[in-house]
Amino acid sequence: MTTNPAPARNPAPRDPAPTVPAPAGNPAPVAAATVKVTSDADFAADALSPGPPVLVQFTAAWCGPCRRLKPVLAALAAEEEGRLRVVEIDVDHNPATTVRHGVLATPTLLVLKDGEPVKSLVGARSKRKLRQELADVLD
Repeated sequence: MTTNPAPARNPAPRDPAPTVPAPAGNPAPVAAATVKVTSDADFAADALSPGPPVLVQFTAAWCGPCRRLKPVLAALAAEEEGRLRVVEIDVDHNPATTVRHGVLATPTLLVLKDGEPVKSLVGARSKRKLRQELADVLD
């Protein structure tokens, strides 16, 4: 008895950075304008200046958990406007800030208060869990 070998499969090439679909019934991104995208050059002005605490997401285009966290951070930024600033920085394009803050994994969330780190979280999480972890910073 002979068996036919399985046909060769050529999987379609994967998009290295697929976009996160918008929630059903809402074609526009959720409060995307409230998350500030920054760079090595602008990081001090965007994240270290006095004011409300700053939540910095160290992210990368190829990072799946980072993409899942993006709408969570956008919603949190909109809900906590005036109490919390949310900033995003790409680790691949901004290595100086990434190294300066000791970031070794993405997504890393760093909370800064008056320019000083007060909390560091690694990995994606739900909005409810993130709110619980930030409760002491937001009070």
